[in-house]
Amino acid sequence: MSSNNSATVDKYLEVIFYIAAEGEVVRPGKIAAWLLVSPPTVSEAMRRLERDGWIEIHHDRSVTLTSKGTEVASNLVRHHRILERWLTDVLGLDWASADDEAERLSSAVSDFLIDRIDASLQRPLTCPHGNPIPGREAAYGELAALATLGTGTRANVRRISEVAEHEAKDLLTMLTANDISEGSFIEVVASPEETSEVELVVEGRHVVLPRAAAQLIWVELAA
Repeated sequence: MSSNNSATVDKYLEVIFYIAAEGEVVRPGKIAAWLLVSPPTVSEAMRRLERDGWIEIHHDRSVTLTSKGTEVASNLVRHHRILERWLTDVLGLDWASADDEAERLSSAVSDFLIDRIDASLQRPLTCPHGNPIPGREAAYGELAALATLGTGTRANVRRISEVAEHEAKDLLTMLTANDISEGSFIEVVASPEETSEVELVVEGRHVVLPRAAAQLIWVELAA
């Protein structure tokens, strides 16, 4: 199903989907921070989205997608993640560039073309960052945030959290520069809670990451 909505409606639905998928309660303030817009702008948009049946606003001001909103948002995210997979795996773009291009293309590309690209990729389970393509389950077990692991812990990188669009490029560029990708084997060298950094060995290389970035990297403990 292709979206015939305005780009603004699509953007709000997609952001609500992403925030909820991270296990967070979706509130107008969180949406405003993601989109770098004012809270009054978001409040007005929420009223319109509720009026048109895309969302429900609850007594505590939290927001959830309706079944209609979930269908459209899931399709937009599916487009984005399949395009990212194609742009990285076939065209060789780095993570940050692929994310930028997928953002531009996802609303414009037809379901027909996405289905053809998906089939040509043999229907991957996740985007390049390990986030599941809607309707599919990723082939990994229980995950933990890298920032929570103790010294000496070994693990494999499985997923990079979705972050606000204005933060994504810096995060993905940092991970690419340090050769950290889905499947990378890491060992925590030092992670004292009182510091702002986490020291790792990644595929034999010493890497230091800001703790805020490590909080967004989800790993599966090595056997």
